[in-house]
Amino acid sequence: MSPTPRERSGGRILVDQLLIHGADRAFAVPGESFLAALDALHDSPEIDLVVARQEGGAAMMAAANGKLTGRPGLCFVTRGPGATNASAGVHIAFQDSIPMILFIGQVARGAFAREAFQEVEYRQMFQPLAKWVAQIEEAARIPEFVARAYQTATSGRPGPVVLALPEDMLREHAAVPDAGPYQPVQAHPGPAEMARLQALLAKAERPFVMIGGGGWDQATCDAMARFAERNALPVCVTFRCQDYLDNRHPNYVGHLGLGIDPRLRQRIQSSDLILVAGARLGEITTEGYSLIAPPVPDQPLVHVHADATELGRVYQPKLAINAGPRALAEALGDLPASGGALRQAWLEEARTIYLEQLAPPTVPGPLQLGEIMVALRERLPAETIVTNGAGNYTVWANRFYQYRGYGSQVATTAGSMGYGLPAAVGANATHPERPVVCFAGDGCFLMHGQELATAVQYGLKIIVLVINNAMYGTIRMHQERAYPGRVTGTDLVNPDFAAYARAFGAQGELVERTEDFAPALERALAAETSALIELRLDPEAITPAATLSEIRARALEQSDP
Repeated sequence: MSPTPRERSGGRILVDQLLIHGADRAFAVPGESFLAALDALHDSPEIDLVVARQEGGAAMMAAANGKLTGRPGLCFVTRGPGATNASAGVHIAFQDSIPMILFIGQVARGAFAREAFQEVEYRQMFQPLAKWVAQIEEAARIPEFVARAYQTATSGRPGPVVLALPEDMLREHAAVPDAGPYQPVQAHPGPAEMARLQALLAKAERPFVMIGGGGWDQATCDAMARFAERNALPVCVTFRCQDYLDNRHPNYVGHLGLGIDPRLRQRIQSSDLILVAGARLGEITTEGYSLIAPPVPDQPLVHVHADATELGRVYQPKLAINAGPRALAEALGDLPASGGALRQAWLEEARTIYLEQLAPPTVPGPLQLGEIMVALRERLPAETIVTNGAGNYTVWANRFYQYRGYGSQVATTAGSMGYGLPAAVGANATHPERPVVCFAGDGCFLMHGQELATAVQYGLKIIVLVINNAMYGTIRMHQERAYPGRVTGTDLVNPDFAAYARAFGAQGELVERTEDFAPALERALAAETSALIELRLDPEAITPAATLSEIRARALEQSDP
């Protein structure tokens, strides 16, 4: 940090601020609108620049990086179509509460408001998708804006910030001092709130804890696990947060996502206290706001969240606590233990239910996806990072695989198809020492399949499992439920995915039978480059609980007058 003004170009000032704030990696698709920033990055080897093949992929890589590090993931894209492509990654970072900064090259200042080439007003476009959107119109103010961007992205509920950079502003010179490193701010629970929480816990015989949201790290997860152990508390995780508590831990009892176990639902609804730490209680977690009834839940609800505006937004809690996960976990460590025989039995019953649902069912076809998930959880080391996008195939990975530490699951709560592969690239670029496995459906994979080229270009070693059932499976399932037998627009004709991978320089092979998977996995793990395994799944195996024909027959039966 320089306390005295130094004359530099806007691009150089920008990159100097990133270095001050601890940036070591950025993701980008180059554009002529921010060449001055790219030129400054040329002289800054401390920042590893990963160039993606499409801006949506670059933004998703940055989101994955932000999720794994807790620091803002950085992404540079060009104006117009570059920014609109990147908007998917910004939406993911917003709904997943991930710190991220998107830098957008903008038209020159003299061309504003003329609908110049690829001009967009980003303060309007991104306003509902980001925590803060701004345009830097003077090079001298770059340190101020970048410092605020870091502060905003990481404080309170983490999220994305968007900064537009007019190309002539980046070229102009200014004499300006640098800002200091950012210091994120989190709210802390007060003594009175913790005393009320302790009283509620001491009285509860059938409590349930739900953890999720953004702002966690391994130390916070460990502290929450110790709190659960001392108080014999069953802990379930919210949608796409399964790595917040080691799934092998005796207090872990399941996840609140798509396809929730009915027995877990019943236990939550029969509990006498619900403690929600960090999660928003969104639509998926609450099964369309039916698991917990709004606005006043049937059970006493303690809701802890980093954003005060989230408290009471949908549910009116008995006790609302404005605090970040880390501050909460530290405060919980000071509470005296509570519990008893009834609570211990309540916990053990919930744990037994979770263990029972790990046994995979038999589905149609020679490839049993449940058995493959069992093989993966037995073979992959605990530090493996597992990514996925959206689709029915994710139910298998999130029900039958076991996540064993914070940062081992990188999957979006926003339900964005195509996220799994860019997330895997971002994860492996962030942690090259850790195995990374991406789950992707056939439709999901081809939304960002070109990022396999990025993985190969940068020498990354990821394993991509493409579950191919020749359809947009989730939409087909809903289609059969609502319009049984009237299939329109959900069938897919796919390429040879193994050959596709080999064309990029990755290893690729096809597996059609369960018994062929383990040897293919070993070859992928031993490969010198990234590897793709196509898993041919019978279209009837649409969910672990029902076949496509069963769903159709049930819908026809219900519609028959």
